[in-house]
Amino acid sequence: MAHVPASERRPQLIQAAIDLMSREGVAAGSTRAIAAELGVAQATVHYTFGTKKDLYRAVVEQLTAEFIGHVRAAAPGAGAFGDQVRAMVYALWDSAVGEGGKCALMSEFSALAMRDPDLQEIMRALQYEIEETAAELLTALAAAHEQPLAAPAADVAVHFLAGFHGLTDRYLVLRAAGEEPDQGSRRALDLLVATTVGLCLGAPARLP
Repeated sequence: MAHVPASERRPQLIQAAIDLMSREGVAAGSTRAIAAELGVAQATVHYTFGTKKDLYRAVVEQLTAEFIGHVRAAAPGAGAFGDQVRAMVYALWDSAVGEGGKCALMSEFSALAMRDPDLQEIMRALQYEIEETAAELLTALAAAHEQPLAAPAADVAVHFLAGFHGLTDRYLVLRAAGEEPDQGSRRALDLLVATTVGLCLGAPARLP
């Protein structure tokens, strides 16, 4: 097999780990199984990631980067403040629940972090990063509309993300294979958007 530079092999291994864990769960992501997924020697995984903690960090960072990338790409260039928030939230929702088990994989990492100090450290750092990114997006959107925020962006971000995580957990519990999210989840997501926009603008929440 031709030599592949480490700069190319690393993202390949991360994607192989994500694909495997999305299908079979975090526990299935052994170095042997990940190597088999990509068709490389087990030593290649060990050489690239040193420890399981390094591998887990790479996986959750990649998943988080994908979610954030989808939201940024979906940010509309024009429209009312509330409509723009809604577009980004639905991009995040579709990214989280619409791609082969990635939402479940992140939830599984979060659950495992409760008993694994190494994983807890990783997930804590990622949670803060996500909150900071959400606050940054709200601040930039408000500035573009010359709209002062009625509540601190960091507080609104925590409020929104707590509700969003709850809704994705609900989706995971209630979903059946191949089914679209139920109408209750969609309605609750609309309400979460409305309350988030209401907090930003200092106005009562209004459903679309």
